[in-house]
Amino acid sequence: QVQLQESGPGLVKPSQTLSLTCTVSGASITTNYYYWSWIRQPPGKGREWIGYIANDGSTYYSPSLKSRSSIFRDTSKNQFTLQLSSVTPEDTAVYYCARTLDPNPLVYDEYDYWGQGTQVTVSS
Repeated sequence: QVQLQESGPGLVKPSQTLSLTCTVSGASITTNYYYWSWIRQPPGKGREWIGYIANDGSTYYSPSLKSRSSIFRDTSKNQFTLQLSSVTPEDTAVYYCARTLDPNPLVYDEYDYWGQGTQVTVSS
């Protein structure tokens, strides 16, 4: 059984860097063909894809968030981490990590495993 679990602070101050880690069990993040994404859902809005790290360690980001986003991994711990810099209250959302085989990361129905999500609030 594949499980994904997000962890990180629930409250971040404006202008700081948000850092969330996804710990994966039951599968390796280096397994061929899989993409490991970060996705968020602000209150009252739809899901927004942030970026992914592929099995080979390559990364790809949403153009709207690319300048502030960084995703990296620790294969020894089977974890991948999102850092989002210069946060504002508009970054308040539930953040999810998820897995897909689809190279188009915007097809949310193709994600087969999701973390439970973690609420992040940006506020002073």
